Amino acid sequence: MHRQILENLLASIEKREAVALVTVTAGDGAFSAHVGRHAVVWPDFQRPPVGGLGLGTLQAAALADVRRAILGKAHRTLAYTTDQGTLSLFVEVQPRPPHLIIVGAGHIAVPLAATAKICDFQVTVLDDRPQYAHPARFPTADQVIAGPFLPELRNLRRGQPAFDDDTYIALITRGHQYDVECLLEILDDPLAYIGMIGSRRRIRAVYQLLEQEQGIPAHKFERIHAPIGLDIGARTPAEIAVCIMAEIISVLRR
Repeated sequence: MHRQILENLLASIEKREAVALVTVTAGDGAFSAHVGRHAVVWPDFQRPPVGGLGLGTLQAAALADVRRAILGKAHRTLAYTTDQGTLSLFVEVQPRPPHLIIVGAGHIAVPLAATAKICDFQVTVLDDRPQYAHPARFPTADQVIAGPFLPELRNLRRGQPAFDDDTYIALITRGHQYDVECLLEILDDPLAYIGMIGSRRRIRAVYQLLEQEQGIPAHKFERIHAPIGLDIGARTPAEIAVCIMAEIISVLRR
């Protein structure tokens, strides 16, 4: 494989960017000499591929199909038949890893962060209490942030990765007043998952407060997973962390 192709592929993986390695696996006619060619492709149409597939007039359509495969987060074989011959491409997709933001660094957050990391999530832990949001408590987390919830959530939204369909947020704060302000901040973001801990009574109180005092339509609460996690009868912090990750994985895998 061409060194430039390999370097760009490894750099994107290291930076946690979505990327694909495209290989010409078969071809005849005008495409017979293309077998074995590679290119690195990103989902951004403004970013040109690295490498040469040399597909001529078929190149634009093929790259559009490759980018759809990247957005679909799945490997794909693409086949084309033209007047010039037939062509097969294998698209090996390296999706951007999912990002779990744990809001609240209490006793459940510790096993949740560890479990999420084992499941190949990028993990960020946020709490307004420095004694809880401390790297020593979360040695496997990618980022541990001590600061007020709302300003730090806004900072995270502006960063990379931004709040999108690769972002999962678990609200496990110490009080429903924090849940309320965090939900107001993130409810309209295109997140893959929003989960909120608490009893059904506490959750109803949060929804009523948001609906009555903030004018939030009730249908917006349908996307919130609350009480958070799958109901497996979990009791201990570690068991609750497992049930939360089980629900998050079920959303990830659809």
